[in-house]
Amino acid sequence: MLDSDSDDDNSSVSSSSTIRSDRFFLPVNEEVLPEKDDLLDEALDALFEKRYSYILVSICLSQFVVDFPFDGSVCYLASSVCIASIKKGSTKEISLATHALGLLALTIGSSDYTREILEDSVPALSQALKFGADPTRISSILECLAVVTFVGGNAQEDTEKSMQIMWQVVHPKLGSNVVAIKPTPAIITSMVSAWAFLLTSVDSYRLDLKSWQESISYLSSLLDKEDRSVRIAAGEALALIFEIGSFEKSSNPVDNSAQNGNKPRESLIHIQGLRAKVLNQVKNLSVEASGKGSAKKDLNSQRNLFKDILEFLEVLSLIFS
Repeated sequence: MLDSDSDDDNSSVSSSSTIRSDRFFLPVNEEVLPEKDDLLDEALDALFEKRYSYILVSICLSQFVVDFPFDGSVCYLASSVCIASIKKGSTKEISLATHALGLLALTIGSSDYTREILEDSVPALSQALKFGADPTRISSILECLAVVTFVGGNAQEDTEKSMQIMWQVVHPKLGSNVVAIKPTPAIITSMVSAWAFLLTSVDSYRLDLKSWQESISYLSSLLDKEDRSVRIAAGEALALIFEIGSFEKSSNPVDNSAQNGNKPRESLIHIQGLRAKVLNQVKNLSVEASGKGSAKKDLNSQRNLFKDILEFLEVLSLIFS
């Protein structure tokens, strides 16, 4: 459906497109508003005329999107053009397409339609994450993947698959034709936040101790990074892990960790050691002194956040001591 991404950067559009765009974004307080069916027809016409930027902006920003009578054909058409843009569009168009796709999923809600959107979009989103290192592009893709998975996923496997795709952004599986690219702080922050968002919908009892151990170890290393946004995102994710993680209940003879060559008891002891390490890191961050170039507002936000996390972890330490 998409054979060129030049429309994204083309500032000149037809007069009919300009007229339609003006109608599409009429303010709410106008006395005369276009009929929603007319708006939808115009949006679909724009698709067939290949005005991709126009339709993507329309889907993203139209105040009428929540009232569109979405049926199977409309959902398929709208999601298809978004996915096509993600595959072949420019950075700007990918950002619009991912925003539109996420909004489409949220608008429709949990249904067979969003399930299809998830199945169709995950391969394209996963592939798009492997090319380029633009933080804005990667962040928009990660956010879209998180939203469509959260809304459209019907099984634990869907969520775990998307979380694994996110994890590979910072821990790529290297092959003969894959070159590791060091992720920027902005990309790491986006990945951790999106990953943690999906973690809220995971059945923690199904995750083995080895998985928890790897996640906690990596996030703990992020608490020592210089970038404050990375530290804050890691701290929030760790607090969530310790809140929902059923480590003690997972350390049973049939735990998956045993199948991976790790004794459950040893894995549990390791996690408890990591918890103690994180507790010390959080304590230090809650009283961190201001440094050169450090914004006081950001520093206070970090201190307040880690003070809350510290209190929470101390309570957990008392419970499991």
